[in-house]
Amino acid sequence: MRVITFGMLFLGLLGWFRLGAQSPAAEGVFPGLDADPQALAYARLGTSKPDSWQDLARIALWASGDGSGTGRSMDRILAAAAELGASPSLPVEDRERGEFILTFIHHNLLKNYSERQTRLDEIFVNGRYNCVSSAVLYLILAASQGLETWGVMTRDHAFVTVRAGKETIDVETTNPYGFDPGSRREFHDEFGRLTGFAYVPARNYRDRTNLSPLELISLIFTNRIFDLEAQGRYRDSVSLALNRAALLSQRRNPVSSPFFADPNQDLLDRLLNFGVSLVKAGKEADALRWAAMAKARYPHEKWEEFTYGALHNLLVKLIRSQRLSEARAVLDTQASAQSRENLERLNVLLTDAELAHQSSQIRTVQEAEASLLAINHAENNHILSRTRAEEMRTFVFLKEGEILAAAQGWREAALFLERTRERYGSNPRLDRALQVFRSNRVTEIHNRFADLFNGKQYGAALRVVQAGLAELPGSRQLQSDLTQVEQALRHPPR
Repeated sequence: MRVITFGMLFLGLLGWFRLGAQSPAAEGVFPGLDADPQALAYARLGTSKPDSWQDLARIALWASGDGSGTGRSMDRILAAAAELGASPSLPVEDRERGEFILTFIHHNLLKNYSERQTRLDEIFVNGRYNCVSSAVLYLILAASQGLETWGVMTRDHAFVTVRAGKETIDVETTNPYGFDPGSRREFHDEFGRLTGFAYVPARNYRDRTNLSPLELISLIFTNRIFDLEAQGRYRDSVSLALNRAALLSQRRNPVSSPFFADPNQDLLDRLLNFGVSLVKAGKEADALRWAAMAKARYPHEKWEEFTYGALHNLLVKLIRSQRLSEARAVLDTQASAQSRENLERLNVLLTDAELAHQSSQIRTVQEAEASLLAINHAENNHILSRTRAEEMRTFVFLKEGEILAAAQGWREAALFLERTRERYGSNPRLDRALQVFRSNRVTEIHNRFADLFNGKQYGAALRVVQAGLAELPGSRQLQSDLTQVEQALRHPPR
């Protein structure tokens, strides 16, 4: 027997249910944010008890999706109540009357148990029922015959309780023999002889919660919402949650139970779930627009967490496609909806991407210097960590060194890295780059030396290699070149 329950968090918000026309901007894109006007009318009927069992029937049919409750299903309920009341076998005593009604609905209306069939109107179409729909039907027909009845729910089940004098009796409405479960029921023939018995075991009812008639009926909404979300129909579930919350908004003594979903929290969850469905569909911009609309009507701190997640996803998507200016515009637009902490985190994400992109586009020394200034500014303003800033600066230094090497040679490039290490400190990447630059400078000198040596210009070759060793005294290659040219000068080849 299925009763879906959601986690509870009482919001305590006033003025949640404003009835009116749906915003034209949201029409056809987002679900409406107004409850059915009929919901508040029904809520007022249930302030204490509905004026009549007919009211209960109309409310239950409306909750089932059967419109105004004036159609064929209502006619069937009226006919069933009339047939019950006119039955010559209807007992006078409340206890026997309650059991008779259970037998009546199973004999005439309830045909097949179906865990998912929670709607009252469907009973009159195919006879299928579950614990909620059968409990609601029993409550209505019992009220039509003057019995005081209320709903009961446990963690995953619903049933009803009937008052008979000073006695209260549980009724398992899914079982034709479920009146007063745990008691043995004997059957006799016309001569009084015992022909058999039925026994429905009592469940563990320790964790049970009594429900008013409207609260029991609201479980129809709860189960329908669960079914819709199981199908991914998050948009459709919003209207049901709005109507359930509005229906229960006038309660004087609302039930508080871990098994009974608080209607305001239930509504918030449905609003958020629809937003999450947009994010999962890759519609982060729509999700943010939805959050702005829904938060204005139903404020809660959870919207901040949701908008942060949706905005983060959207920024990552824009960053990956290199649409950085668009990402910055989005962040600026959404800034007011974010906490200071979340805004800083998102700004770090985007600034990092912007600086990385800027450094990747460096083509001149001037562009490298501009990128370096931007990185330093971000570090000084605590947007970039010291480690990340150092990593970015190193990349810029290497780019600038390569630009200098192409324009002025490896000597100037190596000197630039040496000055950089003196100013900013060394790190393994700069050290390796400097080794490469110096090695390239050695190759550059060696090639000039080799051209002169091969041309037998030994004096000029000697001056080149001596100048090279003055610049790079530890070079083995240049030491070898020096030895070679000195030998050639002592013993010129013929």
